[in-house]
Amino acid sequence: MDTATHIVMGVALGGLATLDPTVQQDPILFQAVLAGTIIGSHAPDFDTVLKLKNNATYIRHHRGVTHSIPAVIMWGIVLASIIHLFTPSVSLLHLWAWTALAVVLHVLVDIPNAYGTQAYRPFTRKWVAHGAINTFDPYIFLLHIGGIVAWLLGSNPGYTWAIIYAVIILYYVKRYMDKREIVKKIQDHFPDSIQIVTSPTIKQNHWRVAITTTNDFYVGTVQDGHIEILDEFKRIPLPDTQLFRLAQNDKNIAAFLSFSPVYRWEVNEYDDYTEVRFIDLRYRSNERYPFVAVVQIDDNSRVLNSYTGWIFSEQKLQNKLDVGDYPV
Repeated sequence: MDTATHIVMGVALGGLATLDPTVQQDPILFQAVLAGTIIGSHAPDFDTVLKLKNNATYIRHHRGVTHSIPAVIMWGIVLASIIHLFTPSVSLLHLWAWTALAVVLHVLVDIPNAYGTQAYRPFTRKWVAHGAINTFDPYIFLLHIGGIVAWLLGSNPGYTWAIIYAVIILYYVKRYMDKREIVKKIQDHFPDSIQIVTSPTIKQNHWRVAITTTNDFYVGTVQDGHIEILDEFKRIPLPDTQLFRLAQNDKNIAAFLSFSPVYRWEVNEYDDYTEVRFIDLRYRSNERYPFVAVVQIDDNSRVLNSYTGWIFSEQKLQNKLDVGDYPV
């Protein structure tokens, strides 16, 4: 989920913690737990700082090791221990339990997104992305805002958040059922489908889909149960050539390929270099595919420039390439 939703979820868990009699009876413990749930609800995303280094590092590692099973265990222990240093009189067990729950909830709500997470590390590095909930879901966010307002107006926080989270759980069930129905309809239309990637939008009944069949890629939308195919591409394996071996060894291309489950590629030849471009098919927007990876290789098999990330115009992409890290 987005940062704002993670933070309000932390506030919500702090309120829900008042159902715990020990927390309810100790104001200092409540303050410590509230701090733990707010920080814990965002802690796995501390790896966002990697974006300061470069996009390749960020894409390869964001929602990776910090969302893994060992990290989830450690976040709760480390954060609770640090907070306990400032509140040594409170119950460390209760502080840890609620802080750990906030961390676990963070990872759990990331799994249904289209972006996904490597939540099952170290057992597998596979990206888990169920594509049932948008990264920012206005319904979930507004329910949390409503709960915070009700709390500020004097409602019982424990019961308020218990009711709200019961509604949110039902909402998640509904979205999974919506996705399952969409997948079934697509499978009926494309019986040779191998992979179906769904990306919900902020509009309740509007989904993006990327379909992989035996020979083709199809990109489209599903709105109110109606499937519309917008683009079709031939599914062509990556050539086993020196050009593509060089491309795949580049840090930006390698990061893209480690993350994207469905993409196409193209080669463009210019006077001084050859450009290899990889295009993620999940995020079609305004007739463009903004998530790309590009590498420019000269006739001497030297990488001139490369880039991966979100680009919404060709001019901006060329500007990024012109200021790349590689010597020209």
